[in-house]
Amino acid sequence: ALVIMIKSALGNAEGFAYTLFYATTFIFTGLSVSIAMQAGLFNIGSEGQMYLGGLGLTLVMLQFDASLSPWLLIPMGIASAALFGAAWAFIPGYLQAKRGSHVVVTTIMFNFIAASLMNFIIITYLIPVGEQNPASRVFAESGWIPRLNTWLPMLGETPLNLTFLIAIFCLFAYGLIVWRTRWGYALRAAGKSSHAALYAGISISTVIIVAMLMSGALAGVAAVNSVAGSMHYLSLNFTAGAGFIGIAVALMGRQHPIGIFMAALL
Repeated sequence: ALVIMIKSALGNAEGFAYTLFYATTFIFTGLSVSIAMQAGLFNIGSEGQMYLGGLGLTLVMLQFDASLSPWLLIPMGIASAALFGAAWAFIPGYLQAKRGSHVVVTTIMFNFIAASLMNFIIITYLIPVGEQNPASRVFAESGWIPRLNTWLPMLGETPLNLTFLIAIFCLFAYGLIVWRTRWGYALRAAGKSSHAALYAGISISTVIIVAMLMSGALAGVAAVNSVAGSMHYLSLNFTAGAGFIGIAVALMGRQHPIGIFMAALL
């Protein structure tokens, strides 16, 4: 069984493309959890933030897919996904920074709130008239993320799309920001010892809020891979637990870009 699994996932171009497709989502959720961990925060809310990111993406697609070109529509959708995910993470971050409410508790609660909110919005507003499936309408093709098999036919009919390249870029950006910038130093200092960081003049509350905003934005963009790159519509439970898998990816990858990539691939 193990041999079959390895051959199916890695033994041919099509199987490997499917592996990379699923790994793409885990890279984003792993990065989401990792950047919060750098600040000493355990963000368990990537699932809910990814859910809201999918909603932000879908609202843009449904509103503008008939009027805008893909060159403008797709970046707007990705930005909206990041914005909605960041907004959903902001409230737990603010409560942790300003009120002392533990981010583990609040992010868990926000996962349940996000699931209930999405149930209400999809069933009440997004289901097309006459349809029974709890999902939005299919986006116009202008809102579909281009698939890599357009340029590499050897990948076969797989959903691997340009979101994978965005994920690789985010890995590089994460490594650069965390280990090569002043803010990254403040982030890691606050995570190692908040008392020492405060003594050094670092605003702990600012670090917490910004880290959670970035964490939520990455989780929100994770929705782009499946919603705009594969399904092309928003449905209930599209996250499929990817936000929670991101916790394992961040821990196994030890919050390092290469480790996150390898853990997501595994």
